[in-house]
Amino acid sequence: MPDPVARDAAEEASAMSHPAVAPDVSVAYGEHPDQVVDFYAPRSGHATVPLVVVLHGGAWRAPYDRRHVTPFADFLARRGLAVANVEYRRGREIPGQRGDGPVAGRWPETFDDVAAAMDALPDLARQALPQADPRRTVVTGHSAGGHLALWAAARHVLPAGSPWRLAAPPPLRGVVALAPIADFGAAVELGVCGGAVRQLLGGEAQYDERAPHGDPALLLPTGIATVVVQGRTDVVVPPAVAEAFVDAAAKAGETVGWTLLEEVGHFPLIDPAADACAVVAEEIAQLAW
Repeated sequence: MPDPVARDAAEEASAMSHPAVAPDVSVAYGEHPDQVVDFYAPRSGHATVPLVVVLHGGAWRAPYDRRHVTPFADFLARRGLAVANVEYRRGREIPGQRGDGPVAGRWPETFDDVAAAMDALPDLARQALPQADPRRTVVTGHSAGGHLALWAAARHVLPAGSPWRLAAPPPLRGVVALAPIADFGAAVELGVCGGAVRQLLGGEAQYDERAPHGDPALLLPTGIATVVVQGRTDVVVPPAVAEAFVDAAAKAGETVGWTLLEEVGHFPLIDPAADACAVVAEEIAQLAW
């Protein structure tokens, strides 16, 4: 059996080997440089097509931006979908702790940005991509972006008083979460991404207070069609994290689609050269069309 770590490194190298693909148009949704959406026009002859919102991963940390998923966004556009690749503010270097690297996420800015982008996208898409039909929107995300995708679909069930809470469910056809950090309790227990979940919420002291506002497993049921796609051999975000979310949904009376891919790790889900990426595109298309 191949060494799991070596296999993951090879899969990551493949996913990151594709040149970045420039968008057709970029539009700001705020004043910060990271508050921007890249739009990819559908490579098809349809008058109108569904809109896919992509939220990239990278443990909510600053070095990982939207560029690494531009080949994935282009892959979806080549399959006839309009695509919005969203950037958002991520964790920075800790002052006075040089060498430790950036923390994961920024509270509340990471959540502020995803909420603001999702709220602005229908109008932005109509202006930037006339072919896009915001009434047929699917949100997808990989890893930490999978968490954000699930969270974006659950804002109407956030605790009362939350600044991101919606009065009604968001107008989404559904969510396709790819190897998502979907259950914070399971992720913390497994030490996913070097303690990224606690960092996202501002640290140990803030965890219990903020988890109900950010943990998708605590925001169920949503009533939004949800599919999770996971590689069985993922060593970055192990399947147990997504399984915990699927189990939590079932206990809340909600059925979540669960696609577990054999002999697939973390990165093939966003690698256009991998068969797993075609599976992901089909899951998105089934909800979108």
